[in-house]
Amino acid sequence: MTPGLHVIFGTGAIGLATLDSLRRRGRTVRMVNRSGTAQVPNDVEVVAGDAADPVFAAHAARGAAVVYQTMNPPYHQWNARFPALQAGVLAAAEATGARLVSMENVYMYGRPAGRPLTEDRPNNAHTGKGRLRADMADELLRAHQAGRVEVAIGRASDYFGPRGGAQSNLGDRVFPAALAGKTSTVLGDRRQPHTYTYIPDIGEGLAALGEHPDAPGEIWHLPNDPPHAHHPGTG
Repeated sequence: MTPGLHVIFGTGAIGLATLDSLRRRGRTVRMVNRSGTAQVPNDVEVVAGDAADPVFAAHAARGAAVVYQTMNPPYHQWNARFPALQAGVLAAAEATGARLVSMENVYMYGRPAGRPLTEDRPNNAHTGKGRLRADMADELLRAHQAGRVEVAIGRASDYFGPRGGAQSNLGDRVFPAALAGKTSTVLGDRRQPHTYTYIPDIGEGLAALGEHPDAPGEIWHLPNDPPHAHHPGTG
């Protein structure tokens, strides 16, 4: 268990879900974003600045036992901004001696090719963004293996749930129209099975990775409902 200060970089849906889970555990949490404002309880500190600046990031993470990387720049800015944001958080964790929990997606695996995605699957990205995520994940694992910082990686699929909004494929495109009895828009083939991860489950998973003694040094797929949850023994 890690009862010290937990610092979350990013105040989007994932960062706020992680905050919720940590507060249920009675943890003290500091949030970090560019504006210094967020929809959080009054007793939660929110620090403003650019996480890509390693000096600021280390200052924002001062005193942390665990830092969480939940930032996700706009898609079109990934190449320009994402590596530097991760590098800033990595530098902050290293400077403070904190465990680093990093939120990732599954782009780095490439096409499933008929096989389930598992944590030991090698990177085989077929897109530029997938290769970028693979490189970023490799950077974190190298830092852990070199003994520079304790790293645990959590991965989830497309997400849905509270605060998902426009960032979720099952958010603003689907639910407002469905609730109004109108036609919803779904990206991709609606008949193709697809895993969606519930946002509070992501927050709970990241909080667990921040505290469990066996989490560091590994990639962890965050929980989803099993495909046949109603059948005994398939969960």
